[in-house]
Amino acid sequence: MRFLLLVALFFSSANATETDPSDASVLRVLYTSLNSPAQLTKWSANGGDPCGESWTGITCSGNRVTEIKISGLALSGSMGFQLDSLKSVTNFDISNNNMGSQLPFQLPPNVQRLNLAASGFSGGLPYSISQMTSLQYLNVSHNQIQGSVTVAFDSLSALNTLDFSFNSMTGNLPQSFQSLTSMNKMYLQNNQFTGTIDVLANLPLGDLNVENNQFTGWIPNQLKGIVQSNGNSWSSGTAPPPPPGTPANNPNGNHKSRGNGSNSGSDGGGKSGIGGGGVAGIVISILVVGAIVAFFIIKKRSRRSSSDIEKLDNQPFAPLTSQEVQELKPYQTSSTISMNTFETPTAVNLRPTPIERLKSFDEVDISPKPIVPPKKINAAQIRATQYSIADLQMATDSFDVENLIGEGSIGRVYCAHFDDGEVLAVKKINLSALQNPEDFLNIVSEISQLHHPNITELVGYCSEHGQHLLVYEFHKNGSLHDFLHLSDEESKPLAWNSRVKIALGAARALEYLHEVCSPSLVHKNIKSANILLDMELNPHLSDSGLASLIGDADKALNHNTGSGYGAPEGSMYGQCTIKSDVYSFGVVMLELLTGRKPFDSERPRSEQSLVRWATPQLHDIDALAKMVDPALKGLYPVKSISRFADVIALCVQPEPEFRPPMSEVVEALVRLVQRANMSKRTFSLDRSSRGETDAQDNQP
Repeated sequence: MRFLLLVALFFSSANATETDPSDASVLRVLYTSLNSPAQLTKWSANGGDPCGESWTGITCSGNRVTEIKISGLALSGSMGFQLDSLKSVTNFDISNNNMGSQLPFQLPPNVQRLNLAASGFSGGLPYSISQMTSLQYLNVSHNQIQGSVTVAFDSLSALNTLDFSFNSMTGNLPQSFQSLTSMNKMYLQNNQFTGTIDVLANLPLGDLNVENNQFTGWIPNQLKGIVQSNGNSWSSGTAPPPPPGTPANNPNGNHKSRGNGSNSGSDGGGKSGIGGGGVAGIVISILVVGAIVAFFIIKKRSRRSSSDIEKLDNQPFAPLTSQEVQELKPYQTSSTISMNTFETPTAVNLRPTPIERLKSFDEVDISPKPIVPPKKINAAQIRATQYSIADLQMATDSFDVENLIGEGSIGRVYCAHFDDGEVLAVKKINLSALQNPEDFLNIVSEISQLHHPNITELVGYCSEHGQHLLVYEFHKNGSLHDFLHLSDEESKPLAWNSRVKIALGAARALEYLHEVCSPSLVHKNIKSANILLDMELNPHLSDSGLASLIGDADKALNHNTGSGYGAPEGSMYGQCTIKSDVYSFGVVMLELLTGRKPFDSERPRSEQSLVRWATPQLHDIDALAKMVDPALKGLYPVKSISRFADVIALCVQPEPEFRPPMSEVVEALVRLVQRANMSKRTFSLDRSSRGETDAQDNQP
């Protein structure tokens, strides 16, 4: 008997479920990130079996974790950085806690229910939500989510409940909302959304709340009766007719057949209405007669029009205005091709008059290939001068190599000398870098509206003969990369004051792109070569807004990664966010601190990657002193160096969600300047070489 009991115990222990090691590891990291709360009973940062020991809030199927429900436990901290490894989790609920942090970039990828409500989350929605194709329920309400919605909903057709209410979200509703074909309940109230709600018109909604936003326009008829809409700026009066092809609205349900209502129009109860067969006969007769009449009318008109066309062909056309000529040019080739598709007698000339040409393309598309008119750009929206290709060729000596001042993944940059003495920089965009050349003017319009003291100003543009060029203000001092890595022995190095000043100015430029521009603008190519310096050593961030010119944005990101500037998520996931920019900025700060290149193959293998070599030493004051650029010769405040290193450590963290927003980086650098006040020990090396004043050196 004892032997049988031992055998039973042996087999039961052998068959006991042990949590998948990857899932268990993620939960341990989560526990630590949540500050090891006592509320999570049985959880452990070291060892333990979540499934076998029934950790609080954890549900398993076999050895895989399938549910994490830890709501309402007054948890604080963050959610770690490995949640995307939880491949089997379908229900993730951490609502009603006190997290007070940004939403993590990584979340369980196959989750069906995601509840992050009322937990004090801030920042923006992680783009990884776009890839949760199984998601059915999403709730991020009652948080501090800010900015426009950058999530793409094209693949979230299973989503049926969406709650964004009580946040600070801005901008128009994303057009990808129209892909939410299963959407039943949507709560958008108490945000700062703008624009119209037309994109929601054809969704199968049963409950919709858009109260207390900044919506405008008219409420679509399809949504009347189900939408709660108070607290917006709706237009009054009758809504304009829907565009052609829009499904007819049936808001009141009165378009159904009336059944027995056929007798309601009779004069008396004794008279019967016309039968269905009679009605059909009358309709058919009318159609036949109408068709015969139409045939003779068309035949008569065709004879007349043929003679008229022959007369018109023998008469000279009236001269066209320049505007008419400009409008006709895109269509002339296509109209000629389309006319050749008809078999006509040679004696009849079917060349249309100018007016007929325009009408034929507006009314009927008869060309073999559809003609899509290019999107017209309002010239007033482009706040830049339009140059001709001839002007730029003359100013650059036909783009002579002697005038080449830089080259990047997008194109080459030339110095342009104009007749009036003005000197500008001309970026010649590589044709291979353009994904949609026809969108060039749209992009120019957007870039021309970027105005910040620390962003290189767009002066003009050129789009002729298949060439696309951008004209910028020119900075004689070159780039930060040149100052740090290409200076000869005779040139004086940047003083510590100037380095802090450059870091602060570049940080302010990124803060503008990330937190002032709406929607946020990701730079995607932050590096010292793209930080230009004027004669007072004020930084100017170049290439802002140009990431959209690249056909595959990940190519530039991967290129950045290979050069030592790219964030880890770039090579791992092929995605670039504002947090990736923060990482790259931290690398630039490391350059300013150490004077080293982000990646230097000439150094020992352990020192080739600047981030890997420097990061472990940033909080070691002795090691930090040895890391500082030798060119400074010890002329720097030790406390300033230490605080500068603290900011770097935050920016180059491997987990995106732990990196600070640029506004916090700016605040930290401003405090650094204010506290240290650029200690008297740091008398400027730049002043002695360039005659700059103390005030200029200390200026942030």
